[in-house]
Amino acid sequence: MGIDLRERLRYIVRVERAVKLVWDSGPKWTVASGILVLIQGVLPLASLYLIKLVIDAVSAGMVDQDTNDALSKVMLYVALAGGVALLSAAVNAGASRVSDEQGQRVVDHIQSILHAKSIEVDLAYYEDAAYYDALRRAQAEAPVRPLQIVNGLLEIAQQSVTMVVIAGLLFTFHWAITVVLFLAVVPGIFVRILYADQMYEWKRRRTSKERQATFYDWMLTGSLYAKEVRLFGLGHLFIDRFRELRRQLRRERMAIATRRTLAELVTQFSATIAIYGSYGFIAYRTVQGAATIGDLVMLFQALRQGQSALRDMLMGIAGLYENNLFLSNLYEFLDLDRKVADPARPIAVPHPMQSGIALDAVSFSYPNGTRKALDDVSLEIAPGEHVAFVGENGSGKTTLIKLICRLYDPSAGKITVDGLDLGSFSIEDLRKDISVVFQDYARYPLSVRENIWFGDVSAPQDHSRIEEAARQADADGIIAGLPDGYDTNLGKMFEEGEDLSIGEWQKIALARAFMREAQIIVLDEPTSALDPKAEYKVFEKFHQLTSGRTAILISHRLSTVRMADRVFVMENGRVVESGSHDELMEGNGTYAHLFETQAQYYR
Repeated sequence: MGIDLRERLRYIVRVERAVKLVWDSGPKWTVASGILVLIQGVLPLASLYLIKLVIDAVSAGMVDQDTNDALSKVMLYVALAGGVALLSAAVNAGASRVSDEQGQRVVDHIQSILHAKSIEVDLAYYEDAAYYDALRRAQAEAPVRPLQIVNGLLEIAQQSVTMVVIAGLLFTFHWAITVVLFLAVVPGIFVRILYADQMYEWKRRRTSKERQATFYDWMLTGSLYAKEVRLFGLGHLFIDRFRELRRQLRRERMAIATRRTLAELVTQFSATIAIYGSYGFIAYRTVQGAATIGDLVMLFQALRQGQSALRDMLMGIAGLYENNLFLSNLYEFLDLDRKVADPARPIAVPHPMQSGIALDAVSFSYPNGTRKALDDVSLEIAPGEHVAFVGENGSGKTTLIKLICRLYDPSAGKITVDGLDLGSFSIEDLRKDISVVFQDYARYPLSVRENIWFGDVSAPQDHSRIEEAARQADADGIIAGLPDGYDTNLGKMFEEGEDLSIGEWQKIALARAFMREAQIIVLDEPTSALDPKAEYKVFEKFHQLTSGRTAILISHRLSTVRMADRVFVMENGRVVESGSHDELMEGNGTYAHLFETQAQYYR
């Protein structure tokens, strides 16, 4: 019983949150929608009553032979009915316009919420398949479900008004008709709820399969895999896999839909028999003189509209239940917890640093990882010092940088700046003081100017500052050769875009890093696509330009890191050696062996 109560409370909370989402997207449009829906609920009843008056006036005129009086009444009632019809048309048109506007506002509002949550969640979520399942479900359901819930509530209110009046009308004629009306509609509601549960559970189970199909579609149609798909002849293989996934999903979905259709058909047959039995009863009573011809027509129409109103009302309730089930997918995503969060009372980041960065017995494992990416690492980096991290892939170099940027928090140990734990700073303020170029840097399909300016969007798009960053990265010559210079759109995703080589893209990414006036600058193998000579030139200039600032370099080419003040050699998540280039060469350890191995290829 406790579980049922908790589930009901969650249901109510989800409805409230859905209403708030729609309200926040446009309060005035929500109010307008509510008013128009209620008017739509009343107008059909007025039309129904006016039709009865028309028929009764015609019948009375035929009996009394007073055609003038009957004709005037008939014309009046017809005119009133026409006015109601015109008003209904206007209200329906207005409701449609309001619904379209509200729908677009809700979609845009929900997308904004999803985007905000996506950039808020920890980076760890992006390495968890369950996160992508939750995101997929949220993206699929969130734009439509909140508005459907609010429309459902308004529909229930509208049909309730209609139903109360019609039920009272039918009850005055005979109580049994009202009972039959309810019994004819209720079974169909249970069918919808039953199969809503089944469809919801099926969609949750098959989210991963849906994502796999989408991934094959992306590989077949996107540019990232286009070359290898053609060179290795992977196209038909991926098409076949996509088709098989879609075939499996379609077959399972259609099996549920078929069972639901058969169940609904049975309930519709039962409802049809009950309703037409009631029609027969009303006709029988009219023949006996218990009702007029106008009453007969009105009751027939009332029974029909009552069935429709009751079905819509109960279906609205069932739809509310169904939409709440699927809307839980949105809240599952929005309620993801942040582990890397701002402190309650952040303190200012030391500026300038006095004692520098220190790692004290830091260990870290990635979520669901089977080994430690960092294992008991302790080191210090002085203010203004240039250090380099070297080691094989997977040794922990990039992971260490991610922890310093507080993209993750250590599993054990702590990282400090001037003795203050990173967790005591505002995340935004900390990251403003760090400029990073990762090996997998972003390539924005926007203008050159914006690609560089993104390094510090808090600054105005000052052309001279952007040009200076480009010169520092040795990218100014590349930009000068582009059709529109700094206003040239990069990439081929949009029209009139100019693509760059990997090495040219890397220089744009470096310019972006130089755009930010940060205390700490990190280059995580961003020049790997450059030849050794060009890479050395970049690092040499980088060394000069970052004089007085703390610089961290990561590179596989040891010839480029010899200019660093100190070099840390990493293996299996540990620092195994540290010192200047000369000191490490004299030590004749891992670094010296790696350096000599690489050097023989350049002699």
